[in-house]
Amino acid sequence: MVYRRFLCIKDAVACINDKVDLIAVILNFSLPQTTRGTDYVCKLKIIDESHPEIPVHVFAQEIDHLPFVAAVGDIIHLSRVVMRIHEGDVYAIFNKKFSSFALYDGKDVENFQPYQVLLRYEARKHDAMIIAGLRKWLASSHVIDEPNFSLLEEINEVDLVNLVCKVLHICKTTDDKWMAFIWDGTDAPPISIYKKPEDEEHNPLPLHFKPLPSSGHVLHTFPTVGTILRLIFDVECMPYILQLLKVCQWFKFFCVECKLHEGLWYGVFTSYSKIRDIPNVDILILERQSNYDCRSLGNLDRMPSWSCPWPSKITVRHLLH
Repeated sequence: MVYRRFLCIKDAVACINDKVDLIAVILNFSLPQTTRGTDYVCKLKIIDESHPEIPVHVFAQEIDHLPFVAAVGDIIHLSRVVMRIHEGDVYAIFNKKFSSFALYDGKDVENFQPYQVLLRYEARKHDAMIIAGLRKWLASSHVIDEPNFSLLEEINEVDLVNLVCKVLHICKTTDDKWMAFIWDGTDAPPISIYKKPEDEEHNPLPLHFKPLPSSGHVLHTFPTVGTILRLIFDVECMPYILQLLKVCQWFKFFCVECKLHEGLWYGVFTSYSKIRDIPNVDILILERQSNYDCRSLGNLDRMPSWSCPWPSKITVRHLLH
């Protein structure tokens, strides 16, 4: 097996069964999954100026040895990956025994220190020049095309949704699943409940779905305006997700299922869902925070936005006092 030090993707796809080094932009990545054996695997899609995207299958014996990609558009240096072909499609295999990687921020033009490396990784003198070139190309191209993001006030039971939300709390449910309380400052749509009044006496509707945090201190930290959505994690790779999730930080959630339980909304994060970190200066965060700040100014604005017809401010002030 030949080892070729550094190749662009265009040249690498012609080196089937050879070991190669690649430096490329990450277009997409999956959550880790367990293999049929005892290993973990995650899948990346990478691209550079020379060629359309190719898949990379990364295998590791421990989940911590997989790449923890902070954001689409970051740059990865893959060392000693093996080029393979299957039914005409070329891809790269990251071998847990001899391959290595380093992850770099895709936007920071001055920082050339990787934010994650595997122990076997060795930097080279001209890596910084290649990374700088990829950052410049990425900034001037349109290869990163993000989907639209919905507000909680726009969710429904039909479509998978992409959300930008702040994580308020993380805990386990009574059935031993992890759950996050997420929020974006808007009110989820009201639900019509079809139930006979006489049934309420023997089988009343729940006041909440899944247990609330037991600590009153946690509840007191929750915002007083906007729906707080319970997000259930129905995935195998919770150790990986728990390392990404941070309380009081904003995240992008992709392909989340929104469901109803006796008149209450909740979300489900499945193996098809994805999560991304997001900087605090992102316009999506600023818009949501600004909306919340405006609603927090007056007592009337704290009322659910779906209230219709709205009471007069005189009536509201009288009720609140």
